[in-house]
Amino acid sequence: MKNLLRFLRNYKKELVFGPFFKLLEAVFELIVPIVMSKIIDNGIKNNDSGYIFKMSGIIVLLGVCGLAFALTCQYLASKCAYGFGTELREALYKHINTLSHGSIDKIGTSSLVNRLTNDTNTVQNGVNMFIRLAVRVPFLIIGAAVMAVMLDAKLSLIFFIVAPIIAAIIFLIMRKTLPMYKKTQQKLDKAALLTRENLEGTRVIRAFSRQQEEINEFKGAVDEIAASSIAVGKLSAILNPVAFMVMNLGIVAITWFGGARIDAGSMTQGELTAFTNYMTQILLALLVLANLIIIFTKALASANRVSEVFALEPEISDGSETAESNKSAEYALQFENVSFAYEGAGDNSLENISFKLEKGRMLGVIGGTGSGKSTLANLIPCFYRADAGTVSVFGKNVNEYDLDSLRRSIGLVPQKAVLFTGTIRDNMKWRKADASDEEIIRALKTAQAWEFVEKMPDLLDTRISQGGRNLSGGQKQRISIARALVGAPDILILDDSTSALDYATDLRLRKALRNKMADTTVIMISQRTTSLKDADKIIVLEDGLQVGTGTHDELLENCEVYGEIYKSQMNEKEGGNND
Repeated sequence: MKNLLRFLRNYKKELVFGPFFKLLEAVFELIVPIVMSKIIDNGIKNNDSGYIFKMSGIIVLLGVCGLAFALTCQYLASKCAYGFGTELREALYKHINTLSHGSIDKIGTSSLVNRLTNDTNTVQNGVNMFIRLAVRVPFLIIGAAVMAVMLDAKLSLIFFIVAPIIAAIIFLIMRKTLPMYKKTQQKLDKAALLTRENLEGTRVIRAFSRQQEEINEFKGAVDEIAASSIAVGKLSAILNPVAFMVMNLGIVAITWFGGARIDAGSMTQGELTAFTNYMTQILLALLVLANLIIIFTKALASANRVSEVFALEPEISDGSETAESNKSAEYALQFENVSFAYEGAGDNSLENISFKLEKGRMLGVIGGTGSGKSTLANLIPCFYRADAGTVSVFGKNVNEYDLDSLRRSIGLVPQKAVLFTGTIRDNMKWRKADASDEEIIRALKTAQAWEFVEKMPDLLDTRISQGGRNLSGGQKQRISIARALVGAPDILILDDSTSALDYATDLRLRKALRNKMADTTVIMISQRTTSLKDADKIIVLEDGLQVGTGTHDELLENCEVYGEIYKSQMNEKEGGNND
């Protein structure tokens, strides 16, 4: 929580003057019952209309001044809270973008989204309420009690009996409800996760006709949130009626004993009215205090969740090496006894992997599902860091590189084609912001994407909807490949990114890469042996182990796993395709 206070440093004036103006409003509010008692005792009792109008004018003046102070406080509180919230979200979003893949995996994408939106709003609301009410409420409670004692010390004993009873009721209810609020927040995370999964996997859900099952699962999640919220609501609903019951009994006691003191001449009717008003003020302030505690508890829980994200170490980029200064090295890529395991996974995803790849050559990586192919690819741009061994790019350990420089030299096409809302031109400029249309078209041609882009009415200005939903799977993959080719990267990683292409398009793509990007080192991960036939070197992975290394022909002779994969894929049509 403490590390979030730094976002308030630009709002020191609002933090001081906001509560100050709210305090002035509370002072005027405490004066009103005294003025009312004067009207009753002096004006009404003596039938002095002039005095009544004069004192009523004072009440109106106090009300107008109180309103002005309240509005000033509201303005300052809003300026501070929303400014704080804006800076917090910006810093949190920026920090999330500096995290390594491993750090993001610890919390999960859905929870990060929830913390960036829901939790920051809750913390912002906490700051707002703090400025508006944190000073006013205690001052009203203490001030009303002091004023009551000044009016009649003996009768004020009723205050000191009723107030602790109400406070005890609030404490007991809060003790039950606060843990339930925290559980509700956790259930919101689950609902957010289901929402994300369902929206992203809507095609798969429909393909398996699982709509009703997913609807039922989501309904169960939101029903849990509703049940938790209703349970909290039921307990909280007890607070007001019980507290008002105690307060009204207190007012009855004040009226009863106060009437006796009026008869005895120890108290006036106006003072009794003022006394009753102070009693009401204390009760209402206690109820507001209860709501404040709930708001602050929620804000504290959310602040801790946000702080957990800030506590994650950003991606380490201590290196100063640049890819440009090491391009003369003999090998573009080198793995030496590399092992890696995901946090909490137990077994290694990669175990003792070693190979060397010269510049301008093509490396093929093949293996079954879960064999560690994508993990190997993620170690090259340092998305994850090897637990053992060394990953070297252009002769230097990747840990010695400035990460921006390292990744600028690498063109990566992930398994899942990810496109962003905007035009094709906008998406194509991600690697090189100043890329010309000629460079973009050249990359599209190499990736075999220009053949459909040139048929679009707006060409490069064609709009891509969210996630590329207005494109087919093969079109998305080809544009993703083209995006990685813009700027001619030194190393190109194709992580099973041709799976949606037919064999003819796949063949044309590989020929274009050989002919037009001869100086680029290519790492091609694929499930198809036909896609890797022409690779200078192929690595075969099985359960994270390197079970074979060599050319296509060598592996057919020496690697049983590769031979089985090849034979399983070679039906008559594929077998006749000697590409």
